[in-house]
Amino acid sequence: MSNVKRLAMQGITKAYPGCIANDQVFLEIKHGEIHALLGENGAGKSTLMKMLYGVVKPDAGTITWNGKQVTISQPSVARGLGIGMVFQHFSLFETLTVTENIALVLGDQAGNTKTLAARIKKTSERYGMPLDPDRRISSLSTGERQRVEIVRCLLLNLQLLILDEPTSVLTPQEVQNLFKTLKQLTSEGCSVLFISHKLHEVTELCDSATILRAGKVTGHCNPKQETSESIARMMVGDDIAIDNDCQRAVGGDVFARINNLSTTAKGQFDIALKNINLEVKRGEIVGIAGIAGNGQEELLKALSGEDIHPKSTAITFGNTNQAVDSLDPLQRRRLGLSFVPEDRLGRGAVPDMDLCDNALLTSFDSGLVKNGFLIKSKIVELADKIIKQYKVKTPGNHNTAASLSGGNLQKFIVGREIDQNPQFLIMSHPTWGVDIGAQVAIHEAILTLRDAGCAILIVSEDLDELYKISDRLGAICDGSISPFLPPEDLPVVKLGQWMAGDFDTESTQINSTIGAAHND
Repeated sequence: MSNVKRLAMQGITKAYPGCIANDQVFLEIKHGEIHALLGENGAGKSTLMKMLYGVVKPDAGTITWNGKQVTISQPSVARGLGIGMVFQHFSLFETLTVTENIALVLGDQAGNTKTLAARIKKTSERYGMPLDPDRRISSLSTGERQRVEIVRCLLLNLQLLILDEPTSVLTPQEVQNLFKTLKQLTSEGCSVLFISHKLHEVTELCDSATILRAGKVTGHCNPKQETSESIARMMVGDDIAIDNDCQRAVGGDVFARINNLSTTAKGQFDIALKNINLEVKRGEIVGIAGIAGNGQEELLKALSGEDIHPKSTAITFGNTNQAVDSLDPLQRRRLGLSFVPEDRLGRGAVPDMDLCDNALLTSFDSGLVKNGFLIKSKIVELADKIIKQYKVKTPGNHNTAASLSGGNLQKFIVGREIDQNPQFLIMSHPTWGVDIGAQVAIHEAILTLRDAGCAILIVSEDLDELYKISDRLGAICDGSISPFLPPEDLPVVKLGQWMAGDFDTESTQINSTIGAAHND
């Protein structure tokens, strides 16, 4: 049995109109190994995994499982074989509780609700991903929702766990806990298929790797014998930049000012903002780190206009310090705001609408409508411009948002918002699930916008990204915000303390001194 591969996919091919997603793909995974599947956005990774999990039917090829050829016609068949998958876009019902969502997948294995809730609590705590089984999904942050997906798989009799960008919304501590979990699973004989754009994680964790480019397998390697740079070069070829230098900026006049912003928690699991004070200057990038569920969503909703506070004057925009607390999102956009939300499908784009209509969603006030009528030619021109400029891989502008890979949809949304030449750009997880080439392109676009005088606020759980592009960096914890420092003056250990709520007086004094020096 030791010589029999856990999984062998041979000659797997899948074509869509205008696109061959997978072309004669060959993939093998051994018992008890962590195998990486790597490639740019649109390389065919997600399609291949959907065929393995029974979501999509291959046009050609065979799948061999533990030495026997199988047909995986639907996800329940995959789960019956012992295959669990955590998708990049979560498959959860927001109106149901954690326990109810997990019960839907476990079926007969769920048992009664009380017993399942106890199993969820025990398993989640054991693997360092604590969950309240009785909470509704709608009340959970993105990071917490991912925990539900992972714990749901852990409760199955797993032989292969597929993880699609599992660390995108985890803190460094959570990532290390996840890695411990995965290593424990493989020591018990389970195999793991790990899809990630964070190549330093791949070199640290994975035993082997298969690399896809344009739907074809272009190479195999042992990541532990490679560097992030050498793997990136295998993925993108020799003609694409894989790094860029980010020069720090001081900024000019303050565009967005938050003065003593406090809110009350609307629901039992919401976070109240506590005396938030923050300035974002023209021509600077301010980064906010934090563990998921500590007030990031509440802060972004207060800034974007999703949450309106008519009696408050805590948030002001522009040189006139106009209070915007009572203004809706469109009114704030007319003052220069653009917004890239955390949730791509649902808040950033409408899944079933094509890219032209999705381009129109937030750009309609930019010359795309005349006398109440849509100017179709300009809308198509905008969509095509975004697709070309940000190298969005899609057969055309007529394709729906849901048909794009997560990273390509992210590039489209970022491009749509940046194209509006905002004076104040708010971004939540700007490069979540985006390949290394696209990360460089998005970062370059953000920096160009900053250098043109835009005030930029970025909320992210990717500390590498925050340290790379932020001019000032701080953290949010339990609705309170830390001081802000230039990244070179803020050790990761100190930022970690701030993420845990330890905002010490010494750091505040340092921040005030540096801020005064910058203002001078």
